[in-house]
Amino acid sequence: MEKDRVILHCDMNSFFCSVELLSHPELKDKPVAVSGSVENRHGIILAKNQLAKSYGVETPEPVWQALKKCPDLVLLPSHHGLYYEYYKKINQIYLNYTDLVEPFSIDESWLDVTASQSLFGDGKKIADEIRERVKKELGLTLSCGVSFNKIFAKMGSDYKKPDATTVISRDNYRDILFPLPAREMFFCGKKTVEKLAKVGIRTIGDIATSEKSLLVKLLGKMGEELWENTNGLNSDPVMPFTHREKPKSLGHGITFRHDITTDDDIAIAVTAIADEVASGLRYEKMKASGVKVDIKDSYFKSISRQKQLLTPTNLKDDIKNCALDLIKENWDRKSPIRLITITGINLVDEDECSQLNLFSEVDEKSEKVERAMDEIRQKFGNSSLSFANILNNDLGINDKNEH
Repeated sequence: MEKDRVILHCDMNSFFCSVELLSHPELKDKPVAVSGSVENRHGIILAKNQLAKSYGVETPEPVWQALKKCPDLVLLPSHHGLYYEYYKKINQIYLNYTDLVEPFSIDESWLDVTASQSLFGDGKKIADEIRERVKKELGLTLSCGVSFNKIFAKMGSDYKKPDATTVISRDNYRDILFPLPAREMFFCGKKTVEKLAKVGIRTIGDIATSEKSLLVKLLGKMGEELWENTNGLNSDPVMPFTHREKPKSLGHGITFRHDITTDDDIAIAVTAIADEVASGLRYEKMKASGVKVDIKDSYFKSISRQKQLLTPTNLKDDIKNCALDLIKENWDRKSPIRLITITGINLVDEDECSQLNLFSEVDEKSEKVERAMDEIRQKFGNSSLSFANILNNDLGINDKNEH
């Protein structure tokens, strides 16, 4: 019989807030939340500390709603560049113990420490040592789950917070997990919970002891996966830190300082957003076979439309022109626009797109120009180079929380 793996799931506690509080130690004992800019209408709660959570503050909810629950809530702006720097430092600590480190998000990672135990001790000892190092070296805390598969390790890190280690083993997983409500099961969303409740399945134990065929009939393939996961049968490996799956889509959106209605403002906005998308595609060495546009008005009514391109692209003008066509064809121009998101969809490797077309010479010149812009921005920062019609705009296009 194959020996069980030992997998950790490390989940930073109130990550964005904790990083911000490193610069604001005077707020340590106050309810704190990180939010988007209220002035620029990004007024939602992005993260909160434990004290704010105790008042019922949730993510994502509007700032005004959070302040009703907690009038003394301290709001701090977000600094995503800073969070990414700490993400790298945290994962560098993990890599001292194993090369099998798979980030799940900016503040969560799985570690396979099966082969590391001969050097560092068992899974719990490694988890506790990592927690202490992160606390001592970075001033942050994390919760860690230790188990024989990724799903249960993740649920272990959620089980006790903050700053705790929970071991979920073959001997105790039924005792720990089965009494929990079904909504606590990883990948068991709200709609799934509602469907399960209709047939009397309310706990994780209920899912595990149900007939697999019933769950498949009720939920399709998701039902089979849910049954396997609750019974500890997940066998997904932890991927090496250097492994990255190619993205299937890549998008960027802007919530404007004020609603926009004019053709000029729409063109400025779409140019800026398309430039971000195109730059991201080139960074990923991908091209988009289609473009999707999401538009939201001031009443939060939204539409989503997409269009296939004749040939895949990662050039700003191709994406911009397609997005403008979609807006022109599908949006009532009398209706003010609050937000536009443009997404490159159905991505393919740029190396697979060497097929010539009628405009290949024009595309080649455009690509050289845009790649030269990429190099300048990489060296001197994203704001070092822009387009004339975007400079000094009053739409909030250049509002970025950079550290």
